[in-house]
Amino acid sequence: MTNGTSLPRLHDKVALITGAGQGIGREIALRFMKEGARVIVADLNEQRASAVAAEIAAAGGNALGLEIDVTRPAMISAVIAETLRRYSRLDVLVNNAGIGSNEPVLELSLEEWERNLRVNLTGTFLCAQAAARVMVKQGGGRIINIASISGQRGGVGRAAYGAAKAGVIQLTRVMAVELAPLGVGVNAISPGPIDTEQSRGTHTPDTRRAYLDRIPLKRYGRGAEIAAAAVFLASDDSSFVVGHILNVDGGFDAAGLIFNDKK
Repeated sequence: MTNGTSLPRLHDKVALITGAGQGIGREIALRFMKEGARVIVADLNEQRASAVAAEIAAAGGNALGLEIDVTRPAMISAVIAETLRRYSRLDVLVNNAGIGSNEPVLELSLEEWERNLRVNLTGTFLCAQAAARVMVKQGGGRIINIASISGQRGGVGRAAYGAAKAGVIQLTRVMAVELAPLGVGVNAISPGPIDTEQSRGTHTPDTRRAYLDRIPLKRYGRGAEIAAAAVFLASDDSSFVVGHILNVDGGFDAAGLIFNDKK
């Protein structure tokens, strides 16, 4: 795809995507490659990261697969150092790495609560902070945090996950305000339910029915649709978009009472 020129929208940009070994992260990595980016595929599972990087290389792209644990500052620093060694800059960070949780408040353990905050919120902060320091020094960049509609609405079983993602949303706004004058654009994407291997394995029929009853489009989203939003926020097309939370949710957040009273 191009944006009024012969060049792809992310031509020659260096993009680090966490949690890119599968699911939404993989879709973003592949789409970024098609848009001309050089991609660092970072994942907790190094084999998955290498496999996606190899997939990108086989398609003619430029990619590097690296292991990352977003809760470990030293590992984050090592990944960014390797990125700079290989490409000399970092233009885009997509903070996609995360875990899911679905535990009622009365049954939620402190361990599970803290695990969600550590990975989904603290991990996002650590990666964003490390990337932002590089971007400020080089004169600019883009950070895209993957939040969730669970951080905006009260969902059953979403105490830990929802609280962490609500924190990601507020972190996005604060970072956006602080970093915009320094040339770093920070925004977030809040996906609705997305058809991935994970959701197919964990969403019960009742969960799927509850979502579909509340989504005007009456379907789950596709990873490619999140990737398309990420391309927009990573590209110059979003140059005046700062601190925005882009819902890609099929209308879930906009919907109120949905019914058909025709007889």
